[in-house]
Amino acid sequence: MARRLPALLGALLIRFAASSAAAAQPIPLPSPAPQPKGNAAPPAAEPKGPLEALGSLFSRAKPGETTAFDGNQRALVDKVSAYLTGVRTMVGDFVQVGPDGSKTEGQLYLQKPGRVRFEYAPPSPIELIADGQSLVVRDRKLATQDLYPLGQTPLRFLLADRVDLLRDTNVVGVYSDNVFVTVVIEEKQTLGGRHKLMLMFGAQDLALKQWTVTDPQGFDTTVAVYNIDTTKRPDPGLFKINYDRMQTPAN
Repeated sequence: MARRLPALLGALLIRFAASSAAAAQPIPLPSPAPQPKGNAAPPAAEPKGPLEALGSLFSRAKPGETTAFDGNQRALVDKVSAYLTGVRTMVGDFVQVGPDGSKTEGQLYLQKPGRVRFEYAPPSPIELIADGQSLVVRDRKLATQDLYPLGQTPLRFLLADRVDLLRDTNVVGVYSDNVFVTVVIEEKQTLGGRHKLMLMFGAQDLALKQWTVTDPQGFDTTVAVYNIDTTKRPDPGLFKINYDRMQTPAN
């Protein structure tokens, strides 16, 4: 279970930022990486995955540093941060496409600060639950669950009351065109190793359309969210963790 955690966490990362407007159908997955604009280097030819095209950009980024951006790029990230901050609760659906092309679906529930639940539909037995302090990966079929400190996962800043991507994350790419605003983040000190995240928002309304995470092994997982309701308050019982049945994750 522990070996699959990075991909599952990546799939979780930004899901709660979906649009508060009318529900949208998930876009085809996976989606090709957008062409970079501004001061970013062009992607490598014939990338194997959506984020591999940005490899040269990631290789230049130093730990803990944000790539230099112009005023327009910084303003875009600030708008995305404000949008994410404004989402307080969420109930909706998601579709996830794994590195092998397999597709899974499920429901998501979120309530800030710190609480989220990803419930994968059968035949997947997986649930991921955060209660504000911890994250648990639960296998309904095996009746097991692995516990992780929430502060050591990529969820730590996205479930916060206030989101400031430029301050709290290592943003290494900001691109925009008439269709998408794309923000690329590299997380180097999260549980499970280095993650690369590509978040794609609608250019007109900044509603999140999809995201792709590259895990420490270089595998891509892409997620789309839809049927999102940000006015409904989830049942608090959805975020409860049974601390009596904990497993010790393998390193």
